Parts: sequence; C-alpha cells; structure tokens
Amino acid sequence: MPTVRDLCEFLEAFAPPRLAEEWDNVGLLVGRGERVVERIMTCLTITPASAEEAAAERADLIVTHHPLPFRPLKRLTDQTTPGSLLLRLIEAGIAVYSPHTAFDSAREGINQRLAAGLELLDVAPLRPLPELVAAQPSNEVLGAGRYGRLAKPQRLAELADRLKTFLHIEGLQAVGVADRAVQTVAVACGSAGEFLEPARRLGCEVLVTGETSFHTCLEAEATGVALLLPGHYASERFAVERLSDVLAEAFPTVQVWPSRRERDPLRWC
Repeated sequence: MPTVRDLCEFLEAFAPPRLAEEWDNVGLLVGRGERVVERIMTCLTITPASAEEAAAERADLIVTHHPLPFRPLKRLTDQTTPGSLLLRLIEAGIAVYSPHTAFDSAREGINQRLAAGLELLDVAPLRPLPELVAAQPSNEVLGAGRYGRLAKPQRLAELADRLKTFLHIEGLQAVGVADRAVQTVAVACGSAGEFLEPARRLGCEVLVTGETSFHTCLEAEATGVALLLPGHYASERFAVERLSDVLAEAFPTVQVWPSRRERDPLRWC
C-alpha cells in the first residue's frame, strides 16, 4: 500500500507547488509521511460536514483544494473553526494535502479543464510564468488562468448555456448583453476578479470566473469585457471530482471518493 509520502510525490508532480501563488499554503499540511494510505477523500473545502464524513469513512488522507490551515495559527484549540476541524482530523489520524492554486494552474488543472469544457482552441495562460517555461518542454502550459477562442463567434447567452451544461448548474450571474457575439474567452476559477485586466489586454471579450466583487463587475461593464459568474463552488468542485478519478487510476489499491456531504453554502431563494 502507498504511504502519505507516495501520495505527496504524485500530487507534487501532478500540480507542482512552484505553480502556486506566493501567498498560498500548498502541500502536506497535516500528517506523517510514513503513514499507510488505504482510503482518500477529495473535497473542495474542509468543513464540519466533510471532516465528519472523512472520520466516519475512516479516510487516511483528505486532498482538499482549499488549504487547512490557510493562515498561520498562533494556537490550536477548539475555540475557532479551523482549530476545531484540525483537532478533529488529527485525533482521527487523517492527513491533509492541499494543491490549491498549483492545481488551478497545472497542465491538467482546473483552468485547463474549464477551457476544455468550453471547447476553447489555442489555449494559453493568462499570466505565463516565463521563469519556468525555459525548463519545460515547448508544449507545456505553465501559468495562471487560461484564455482561448471559440471555433466561431457565439452569443454570450449561448456561451452561458454551454458553461451551465458543463458544470451541471441551473443558473449563473452575468455582466454584459446576452446577444453580444463573443469569441475570445478567458477563464479563471474561484474568486479571480484580478484577472479582468490581463484578460482585457489580451483581447478577451468575456471572462469566466466563479465570483468577483461588485466594483469589478462595474469595471468589466465600463471596459467592455463580459463576465460569466457560475459561483466559486461550481467553478472548482467539478475538478475535485475529476481529481478523485485521477488518484484512483494512479493508486488502484486505494479507495478514493469525492466528498458526498460537501455542498455549496449559497443557494437561490
């Protein structure tokens, strides 16, 4: 059976930590490297529900997209939500690994899969990492975000429908005229309003991101870049489910599943 260290080595090759943003906290965050792994749960975020699921299902490792802990902790007690969750996992002997923004930017990461789901052509990073390109094969995709073009122009409303179908969601928010024709599309999962300006400079007519601020929406409207906002959860959860398949294929002796209790905390009412 593989160990936590074996899983870490695989995940570091799949989503190299060097691709992560400087402010991020990626890698093995909780656990012993020599611990044998028989059961893995993937999730977008460790919450009370997903932590209890992992403990009830006797998981040895959680691969969570969002790090826990994310910020440095001065004390580890049950008086805070992060502390309470970490204590629960440590007491259950569950290790925690987070690839976060390294997974966002990886060759087979979330943004690349979003671009593929929208059937974009000639896909490239929105923010290339030139210091890494020289050390990689010429066909390696390195950098944050993605942009590409549709095979032919289509209405913004049609692109929104394609996105909803791919993410299996019923609705999304949008900035821009529904009948506007678009062809060059940028994607940046999660909360990525900071990609608006790079997208605009590259000639993108629309940016797909999970969520952004009201003022970024106003800036997008003023600068003529449409936005499609399916929600933070929807823009990333699909890739966590795919990551479960990737790990199961790489480690056939290990039982792997995406969290069944995880839910988007936001709902329409």
